[in-house]
Amino acid sequence: MTGLLLLSSHEGNVTRGDDFFQVKGSATNQMSKCSKNDISVAQGPAGTLPGGISQYLVQITNTNPQVPFADIHLNCKDFSSAILVSPEIFRRIAVDDCLVNDGRALAPGAALSFRYASTKQYPLPVVSATC
Repeated sequence: MTGLLLLSSHEGNVTRGDDFFQVKGSATNQMSKCSKNDISVAQGPAGTLPGGISQYLVQITNTNPQVPFADIHLNCKDFSSAILVSPEIFRRIAVDDCLVNDGRALAPGAALSFRYASTKQYPLPVVSATC
């Protein structure tokens, strides 16, 4: 299993809209927009286990150049893996709800990745995040 755990923090006031947020930074007093669409989730095949179970590599990236995201939640259906996925990186907390990076912030431009093994590839759309 591979994984990268990145930590960051951000202070400021957050205003939430339907699909976007505005963040007013305390230090600069400038407004930055952020959206859950700023979080990219890419995955693809990464080989097979000896028993023939497919492996997948997932990369989650904060594409916003200015704003970190925390409490990133993905819709993960009934996610399970035949290999261990570090719960600090990706953890199913309920049906249809997986938490990324143990809820900690993903810095602007930062990415983390992990592998899982399953008989099916799970779609992992972003449901919510805090910026």
